[in-house]
Amino acid sequence: MGRALELISGSVVDSLNVVVAVTMASGDALTVRNAPLDADVRLLQLWADIQAATGMIRVRSPRLHDNVQGLRFQVPVSDCSPLLPWGVSQKLYPQDTLISELQVNDAAGDLETIPLLIHYSNLPGADARLATWEDVMRRMTGHIVTVENTITAATGPNWTGAEALNAELDLLKANTDYALLGYRVAVECAAVAWRGPDTGNLRLGGPGIETQPELTSDWFKRLSLVFGIPLIPIFNSANKSGTLIDVVQDENAAAVPVISILAEIGPTTVK
Repeated sequence: MGRALELISGSVVDSLNVVVAVTMASGDALTVRNAPLDADVRLLQLWADIQAATGMIRVRSPRLHDNVQGLRFQVPVSDCSPLLPWGVSQKLYPQDTLISELQVNDAAGDLETIPLLIHYSNLPGADARLATWEDVMRRMTGHIVTVENTITAATGPNWTGAEALNAELDLLKANTDYALLGYRVAVECAAVAWRGPDTGNLRLGGPGIETQPELTSDWFKRLSLVFGIPLIPIFNSANKSGTLIDVVQDENAAAVPVISILAEIGPTTVK
């Protein structure tokens, strides 16, 4: 099966307290990918990065519970915390087009963002290397390594600042597998993502929340544990220069230091 985990992002410039549909980042789409009809497709998590006191976001479609409000949340300013209860997911349907909207009493020029993390049990053409925590524990060598990148974001609603995993610290052992357990950021951003040959060239990632490092340090481990499926990305160091990290940032375009927390693992094949 072509298992896939994908992080997509949509943004609005100048909501000005009016409900506005997001514009998706370049390459992203709100149409659920064309998986087989019997594939299990789930929205695992969503969050928002807004710049006013409180904002409303919602994700809806005729195939969700209702097409009026669907998933609707009030979101505090600069709080990228996940909004769905851990271990609870929303079923999605192949080729259904979601509607993602927000309403924020923001200032002119403010950029507000809603990222969505989606899992496909079977997506033809994709074959991400994902493992369970049990798989990782069985293969761990006992070595943890942290890799630091500083992502220089650009102004705008798109994924920007793409930098190779080994661009600044090239210390991974040759031809060795590593499990990405989680990450830390030192500057807030809407989302941070990893993409390369081992992810099926789809972005996977999480919120750029700098105030809760305990939330992101085991982000992928936690996802796998609460959902009981393989969600921990496995990278081979042979692909380090082709594994890119990028972010979605607001209009202030602050650079984002990102630390990837990796566990060295043995050679047993992950399925």
